[in-house]
Amino acid sequence: MAKHAPPSPRAGQDHTRVQKSVLSVLERRALLWIAARTPAWVTPDTYTGVGIVASAVILLGYALTALDKGYLWLASAGFFLHWLGDSMDGTLARYRKIERPRYGFFVDHILDVVGVTLIFIGLGLSPFMRFDVAMMALVAFLLVTIYVYLTTAVNGVFTISYAGLGPTETRVLAVLANTVFFFVDIPSLRVFGYEVTFLEIVAGIVGIGCGAIFIIASVRTARGLSHADRAALREKLSRGKAGRT
Repeated sequence: MAKHAPPSPRAGQDHTRVQKSVLSVLERRALLWIAARTPAWVTPDTYTGVGIVASAVILLGYALTALDKGYLWLASAGFFLHWLGDSMDGTLARYRKIERPRYGFFVDHILDVVGVTLIFIGLGLSPFMRFDVAMMALVAFLLVTIYVYLTTAVNGVFTISYAGLGPTETRVLAVLANTVFFFVDIPSLRVFGYEVTFLEIVAGIVGIGCGAIFIIASVRTARGLSHADRAALREKLSRGKAGRT
């Protein structure tokens, strides 16, 4: 039986994290404060578990709003727990100097995809957004996510935020939206004979934006990689010729 080669140590550890979101400085201080006060029995995996459970809580909260808008508060509480679990697992590992770079990178981001999928399913089950609209927005988000992970693999740069917005800012906006929607009915309008809610319009705009980012960034990155690889190939060939003379 053929043996599998060990995974490259680059995956998950030899990359640069780029996070220039609006709240990144304050968030970093808060996370380090929490890490310093986290009991010894709480591990990074504990926080990872909290994050995935929180995604299920958000799904449940949004789904139950079909019965009562008050469950928006449950969804908002889920977003807070999701922030805590998703942000603290890596922070705690780095604070305690017990990083497992490849394992941490893989598990953290696999569960990120699962968590986001659960959240969008919850939105699709709520009265605020049609399920098909939620799924189209999810597809657009996952396309950008795939692009980020691929560029991390080929360029060694893991970009967490775009245009000042990262996961934390997105959660804050979601909680603010939940609060507004609890007190005020979501406005809607008719588009081509269909009743469209404000949240569906926002989801459509975000989905189109994510799709555009995916296409433009992918083409730009592919061109850059092509130029870099061609230059490396020319240098390799020139060295080969120089070695034969």
